[in-house]
This record gives sequence, C-alpha cells and structure tokens, in this order.
Amino acid sequence: MCRSLFSSVQLNTALFPEREGRIHLEFSRNYLDLYDKEHPNFFDASTRYSIINFILQRQHFVEGEETADNLGVEKLVQDGVYSCAYTLHDKDDRDRLLKEWANVSKWKNLQPLDQIKDYFGAKVALYFAWLGFYTQMLIPISVLGILCFFYGFLTWSNDPISRDICDDNGTIMCPQCDRSCDYWRLNETCTSSKFNYLIDNNMTVVFALAMSIWAVAYLEFWKRYSAGLVHRWGLTGFNHHVEHPRPQYLAKISRSKKLSGKSELQDENGKRPILDPDVPFWSIKFLPNFTSYSIMILFICISVIAIAGIIIYRMAQRASHSILGSENSMTFKVMILPMTAGIIDLIVISMLDLVYSSLAVKLTNYEYCRTQTEYDESLTIKNYVFQFVNYYSSLFYIAFLKGKFVGYPAKYNRVLGFRQEECNPGGCLMELCMQLVIIMAGKQAVNAIVEMLIPYLMRTFKELSYRHGWHKNNKDQRLVPYNQFTEDYNLLPAENNSLYAEYLEMVVQFGFITLFSLAFPLAPLLALLNNVIEVRLDAIKMLRFVRRPVGMRARDIGVWHSIMTVVTRIAVASSAMIIAFSTNLIPKIVYAASMGDPELNNYLNFTLAVFNTKDFQVEPLLGGSQFVNETQCRYTEFRNPPWHEQPYKRPMIYWKILTGRLAFIVIYQNIINMLQGILRWAVPDVSGRLLKRITRENFLLREHIIDYEKQHAMQQAQMTVNGLRQRTTDTQAPGYDDATTFV
Repeated sequence: MCRSLFSSVQLNTALFPEREGRIHLEFSRNYLDLYDKEHPNFFDASTRYSIINFILQRQHFVEGEETADNLGVEKLVQDGVYSCAYTLHDKDDRDRLLKEWANVSKWKNLQPLDQIKDYFGAKVALYFAWLGFYTQMLIPISVLGILCFFYGFLTWSNDPISRDICDDNGTIMCPQCDRSCDYWRLNETCTSSKFNYLIDNNMTVVFALAMSIWAVAYLEFWKRYSAGLVHRWGLTGFNHHVEHPRPQYLAKISRSKKLSGKSELQDENGKRPILDPDVPFWSIKFLPNFTSYSIMILFICISVIAIAGIIIYRMAQRASHSILGSENSMTFKVMILPMTAGIIDLIVISMLDLVYSSLAVKLTNYEYCRTQTEYDESLTIKNYVFQFVNYYSSLFYIAFLKGKFVGYPAKYNRVLGFRQEECNPGGCLMELCMQLVIIMAGKQAVNAIVEMLIPYLMRTFKELSYRHGWHKNNKDQRLVPYNQFTEDYNLLPAENNSLYAEYLEMVVQFGFITLFSLAFPLAPLLALLNNVIEVRLDAIKMLRFVRRPVGMRARDIGVWHSIMTVVTRIAVASSAMIIAFSTNLIPKIVYAASMGDPELNNYLNFTLAVFNTKDFQVEPLLGGSQFVNETQCRYTEFRNPPWHEQPYKRPMIYWKILTGRLAFIVIYQNIINMLQGILRWAVPDVSGRLLKRITRENFLLREHIIDYEKQHAMQQAQMTVNGLRQRTTDTQAPGYDDATTFV
C-alpha cells in the first residue's frame, strides 16, 4: 500500500531493475567452484578496479630492488614517468546515472544505491545512502519546527511580555554604553520582543524534547537501515582489521632508520623484507601524534582568540559612534550590530577552515597510519574537533555567556575596559537565532560555491589549456580530446579521503540543528531544503567534475557515527542550559508560583531592576538629550532597588530562580537520557527479520562448504585409492621382479 502511495518517487525499474537476494561469501580460491562464476555481476566494476589499483600500488618497478623508492605507480607519477594514473569513467553507466540520479529535477526520486555501489564502491554508496536517509529523517522534525513557529505567530498577541513592552510609555532604560549612549524607552524594543516570542514560547521545551528524541531515533534507525544495505552488498562480515597496510605507510617505515633493523628478517636465503613490521608507539608513533595534535590545539586557540576579538569589536561598537547608524537606535542595537558581527564571524571561520583543512592533511601524512581507515579516522577527528570550536564557539558565547555577567550600572564588569554586552529585555535568544541563520546559511552557500563553481572552472581551464597547447612546452604534443582518457584527464583528481569534506559539511550541519535549533525552529527546514539539493549536487560533482575514485569496501560510515553520537549527548546539555538561562521559562514559573500571578500581568516589571542615576560609575554625556533630568532608570536584572537596606544586592527571588534553573537542567537531562536509553534499547541495530535471514544464510553456507569439503575429500581419497590400485596392478604384472606390493 505504501509502495503504491509513493510510486512517483520510485526508481525506473527498466533502467535500475531490482536485484534478487544472493548469499555472499568472501572470495577464496579454495572454494572457487562454489561461486556463481557465470553471474554478470560476479565482480562488479568497482571491485575489479580496486583489485587493479591494489596491484599497481604495491608493484616494484625495479626488479630485484624491493625498496620504498621503487614501489607503486604513485612513485612513478611523482618522478614524472607518468602524468597521472586514474580509473576511467564508463560512458554508458555514467550517462544513465547522470540522467536518472545526478539530476536536480529528480530531487524527489529515490537513489539507485545498488548501481552507485557498483560504479563507485561501497564507501561512496554508503555516503549517499546516509545523506539520503538523513534528509528523509529531517522531514518530521522540520514539520514540527514549522508548527512551533506558527504557534508563536498565532499566539503573538497573547504574550504578556511583548504586550507590556509595546504598551509601556513611561519606562526609561539605562544607557547601554558608558559615554555616548543615551537613555532609551522600553517600548522601542516592541518589534524585537514580538520576534523573540516566536522562538521563546510555550512550545520551546516541547521542540527541544522532540529534537533530543529525534537525534537518537535518527542514529538508531540509520544503523538498522544500513545493516540491510550492507547485507545486501555482501559486506556484513567485512572487518577493517583485515585491511592491507597503505603503500605510503610501508614506504614511510622502510625509510625510517629506527625501523631499519626490524624491517628485515634473516632466513636461509639471507635477509628478506617484512610485509608489515610492528611499529612501537612510544619510540616511533608518539612524537608525530603529539606534534599533530599540538598544532590542532594551537589552531583551536587561534580560533578562540579570533572569536574573542569579534566579541571585543561588538563591545567597542557599543561604546563608540558607528558608521552603520545611530548607536541609540534599536535597529542598530538589535539588528545591524549582530548581523555585521555574524558576517565578520563567518568570514573569519571560513578563512581558518580553509587554512586548517589543508594543514590537517599534511599533519596526518606525518603520522604512522597503517590502514586507510586509520588514516581517515585520524584526519576526521583532528578536523572535526577544530571545526566544532571554530563554528560553534560564537554561538556558545551568545547562548551561555552573553549578558550573564554584565554587573549593574554602579559596578559594571569590564573586559579590556569595555562593558560587557547586554541582552535585550526579551533575552538573547533572538540574537542567537540571527547568528545561527547567518553562519548556517552562509556556510551552506559558501560550500555550494566551492563544491560546484571551482571544479567547473578548473575543468574548463584544463580543457582549454590542453586543447590549445598552453600547458605543454612543446606545442606539437597536444592532448586529443576525443576519448575517455583525455576527457577524464581534465577532471579533478579523486583523493582517498575525498568524502571527508562532504561528511564534515553534513555533520557540522547536524550539530547546528541539534545544538542550537532551539533558538530557530525552522533550522531543520533550512537543512532539509539544502540537503535535497546537496544530494544531487554531490552526485553531479562526482560524475562530471571528479575522476572516478577507486572503489573501497566499507560496512559503516566509520567514525562519523561516533561523532554524531557525542554531539547528540552534548545537545541534551546544551538544550537544557539554553532553556534554563537564555529563555524566560524558569523566571516565569518562579514568578507565577511566588507572586500568585499566573497571568504574568506584572512579570515585565518584575524582571526590571531600579537604578538611581546619581550612583553611575561613569556619568553619560547626554548633551541635549530629553532625559537630562531623569533620576531613575531600569535595567534587566534581579537586584534590590537603591532604597533597600542592601542596595543593588541579589534578592532572595534571584536565588530561587537560580535554584530552579539548576534543578531544571538536572531533571531535563535525566528525563531525556532515560528516554534516549529506552529508545536505544527498543530499536535493535539489526531487525529481527534480517537477523533471522543472516543466521539462516550462515547455516546454509556452512552446510554448503561442509558438503563441498566432503565431496572434495572423497574425490581426493578416490584418486589416492585409484593410484594405489594402479601401482598394485603394475607390481603384479608379468616380468615384475619385486615381490613387494602396496594395498
């Protein structure tokens, strides 16, 4: 029934026919007769290319000198013997995939994962399967985000805070900077308070709860879904521990003086090289690893310093006249200043990202990574830890630090002489929303340009240069652009870790929507719209602009799943702290319980403290201001009034609110962790049906192998008996002198 309902998104079965289930067994020459050798897809194209690549990477091209200096085709390319070595695209298969898969007009169709696996290998196919699954899982949480946003829009007029702010005409607020800022009226923030209510309302906690459950459900259902894919591709029993060492790793240890004695063994024919010698950690691996991660920490510090510089820029803008407009206008305070700071933040983040990404590859090459999986995981961890700080630090600052330690007008807490930034009377959640939208949307736009425009321009330039002979010193040696080799020669080279950038982009996006979408419920919708196009753009890039990568086997998405699991756990704490300290939920509950005012009619006045202008630490320069004779102003804090016995000290209600916030964090995290644990237990990694099928197939496979071994043993025994009988017959023949016979 569901299949007929979604028939419009199904694949064209004429071009991509469904495949029958098969029992897979790791290839072994000993059981050659057991395989269906006549099957047209016995070894698919990606497997054949990986076999050829394995041989080429480990072939010594100087006979008798098996050293690192003459190992593999990559060394020949480095020495200039060959220009390059790469896998060719298949024109028919590529055209079919370009038409039915790498096509933006096919955005709603399912992906031909089996054909992608045959063409690119299981590792690439798993990436597209994961991206497609992640995109589909964004649909329900996007719908919930839209409903939460519309709830805020429909109940706009019922918010007592924004209503009181807009109706207020007499509340004068204290200046937001020392010298140049004037007093201002509270009702100037009317519009911003209404927008703030769209993301800070009664549905905020519901959305945060749903997002925490969704994140775990997505990860658990992905493991369940990928188990079926991996089984269908015959990779259930594949283990990364059986991977062969990287040629670069073998070459590196062969050049190491410390390992020169261990890389050879003495035998009867003299010394012979060890294929995979043991490399000690402390004497060999420790220094490269320590250096690599130390540089990572250095760049993290640089990123934090850059973010701190932007924060000080914002403080300085508050304290001086700005060329962007009047610093006293709410447009400047609420919109212009956060937007300009967000754009500068995005530029700094992108520059640091560009520099560190290229540096991380060199640092990983410096390490002793034995297999390609170890190499990819080391590169991924170093990069993601840096990107986590680089992309999220400014958002963490707004969510958890901004406006929390400002002080009060008689005693402001300062940084380098500047007053700390304050939140608007409605809270800092709106600014967090703006910063999130700018960084998230800006990053997606920058990535789209980098991924599509730059490869297109590079391919076009190479085509023109080789067509007109610009690249060659000898213009008679021009590349004839009329065969598959020359067409692919103009494409970008496919790196072994080429999927790293794609994974990183999506996992950083996953962090945005799980850690901070509480501040912008439409963030999952933006991610959904981006990913629908991203799937097709990545497919176009790999088919049109990148040389065909060598197929690699994989049974999962590797360390990325563990990273997303950690992000999910951090997101629970992040949501709890944002709700507790950046929204009005807890103060409203404490006020309603303490003051007996469930309608929150006097809540706004409750959140504003009174300050006597005679107690200013630095007198504002008002000049011709209309507020010259003001004796009192208000500020957003929970403090005693100036006529109290302990003026400007924390009242008891502040400590009640703080206790409520801390209690909420503990209760919220425990409830969410309990629900997530139940969900992890309730959703097994492998479905019961698939588990029974795997068990049944393993049983049949064992029985088949046992029968084959029996038949093989019987044939060997029969051949032995026949041989003995033949020898017995020969010994009994006339003229045979020896009387000894064998039975």
